[in-house]
Amino acid sequence: MSTGLHPALERADALYALGRHDEEKALLAQRLAEDPEDVGALVRLARCHRAVRGEEAQALEAAERALALAPEHVPALLQRAHALQACGRVVDTEDVLREVIRLDPAYWVGYAQLARWLPAVRALRFGQANGGGVSRDAMDAFCREADELAREAVRLAPEEVFPYEVRWSIANLAGDRALAAEMDRIILRLDPNHPEALARRTEQAAASPGVKAAEAATLYADALAVTPDSARMREGLDEASYRLLRGVRWLALLCVALAGVMLDLFATDGDARRALPVPVGQRLWTLVPFAALWAVGALLRYRRLRTGVRYNLRSLVRRRRWPRIVLGQAAWAMFCALLLTQVPWTERTVPQVLFWAGLAPTAVTVWFDRRKKT
Repeated sequence: MSTGLHPALERADALYALGRHDEEKALLAQRLAEDPEDVGALVRLARCHRAVRGEEAQALEAAERALALAPEHVPALLQRAHALQACGRVVDTEDVLREVIRLDPAYWVGYAQLARWLPAVRALRFGQANGGGVSRDAMDAFCREADELAREAVRLAPEEVFPYEVRWSIANLAGDRALAAEMDRIILRLDPNHPEALARRTEQAAASPGVKAAEAATLYADALAVTPDSARMREGLDEASYRLLRGVRWLALLCVALAGVMLDLFATDGDARRALPVPVGQRLWTLVPFAALWAVGALLRYRRLRTGVRYNLRSLVRRRRWPRIVLGQAAWAMFCALLLTQVPWTERTVPQVLFWAGLAPTAVTVWFDRRKKT
C-alpha cells in the first residue's frame, strides 16, 4: 500500500481550499468507486459535506464509514466530532474527542476541540440532570475544566492561533475580560490580520470614553484596510460615519439660533427690540459667522478625514435613508436661517414661525435618533 497521498486526494484538498465543494464531491465519489476502502477519501468527503449547509447528516455518515474501516483513525474521529456537533448532538462529541486524546496525546487539536465544546456539553448534561438551567457557579466550574484543556493545547502548540481562540471564547463565556483581552493580544501577535480579534480590539477602542466620531471612523477604516471583508468593521464604519453626519445638524441649528438673535426673536415684552428691517450690511454680515461655522465645523473636518472615511460618507448617503434625512434636515434648517437673515422683515410674526419651523423638527429628531446607528 502506498504511503503517499493519492493524486485525487491532493486535488480534493485544493478544491476544498477554493470552496468548490460540488467538484470535490464528484472527485471523491469517483475515487471511492475505484477504492471503497479509501479512508482518506471518506474523511475528505465528510469534511466536504460538512462545509455545505444541509448536508450535516451525510457528513456524519461518511465519517462513520471511515471509522468502520479504521476505528482508530484520528482525522476520521475529528470529522465525526464535527459532524455530531453540526447535527446538534454536541453532547456526544466528548467521548469522541477523548478518544482522539487517548490515541494521540501529543496532538493539540483534540484538546482544543474538546475545550471548545466542553462547556456546552457540561451545561446540557447539567440541565438534563437537574431539570433546569445552569447556575453561575456550575458554569464557572465548566469553564475552568475547559480552560485546562485549552492550556494543554497551547502548551503543545504555542504558535497555533486556534487554542488561543478557544481560550478567548472560554474567557468570554466566564466573563473574564482581562483574560479575553490577553488572548486577543496573543492572537494578533501571531496573526495581525485575524478578523475577529481585530474587530474586537477595534470595537473596544472605538467605544472607549472620549473617542469622537472621526477617531472611531479612522479606527474602523484602518481595520478594514487589513480585513476588507469584515462585515462587523463595515457596520462599525457606517455607524461612526453616521455620527459624523449627525454633527452637521448642530451647525445648522446654531445658525438658526444666531438668526433668531439677530432679529431679537427672544426679547421679552419689557426689553427694547431692534428696529426692523435690519440694515442690509448687518444682514450680509451674518453670512460671515455662518460661513465660518460650516468651514471649520464641516468642510475642514471633512478634509481632515481619511480618504476611506470620506468615501464611506458619500456611500452611506446613497445607501441608507437616515443619513439622507439628516442632510435634508440640515439643509432645511439652513434654508430657514438664510430666510431669517437675508429677507428685510418688517415685523416678527413670520420670522418667529420660520424660526420654530427650522428649529423644532430638527431638534426633535436629534433627540429621537440619538441612539440610532444608521
